[in-house]
Amino acid sequence: MSTTTKRRVKVASLAPEFYQAMIALDAQSATGLDPLLAHLVRIRASQLNGCAYCLDMHTLDARHEGETEQRLHLLAAWREAGKFFTAKEQAALALTESITLISVDHVPDAVYDLAAEQFDDKELAQLISLIVCINAWNRIGVTNRLEPGHYSPS
Repeated sequence: MSTTTKRRVKVASLAPEFYQAMIALDAQSATGLDPLLAHLVRIRASQLNGCAYCLDMHTLDARHEGETEQRLHLLAAWREAGKFFTAKEQAALALTESITLISVDHVPDAVYDLAAEQFDDKELAQLISLIVCINAWNRIGVTNRLEPGHYSPS
């Protein structure tokens, strides 16, 4: 028998220092990375984590920044739609999947090495930071069942 939880805490208002720290962390996480690549990473992690709120937010942001509908629709099958994504984007998406699904196979050397071939050390550090940050946001969104449809790109 399944019951629905009636009460979900609002992290933003009940743990404001943590929430503000997450916002600051997020602001720094993609520094130096191509904005469209950063959106693809955020969207792919959110797809894997089932975070509807983050999917809504980051697809809107990606469109606002000029991302195409076709690439957004193909993102869940990026390996099969390889020609639509650059080698650098593919490496970032593979690393995103490995870090997001870390309990499956940790982060295989081959995936890490592929990313290291496409990104310099600073970019790779930023990419890892971005992936860790979006996974944290996804966990907040999923745990608190944040509802999509309330976000508007700035």
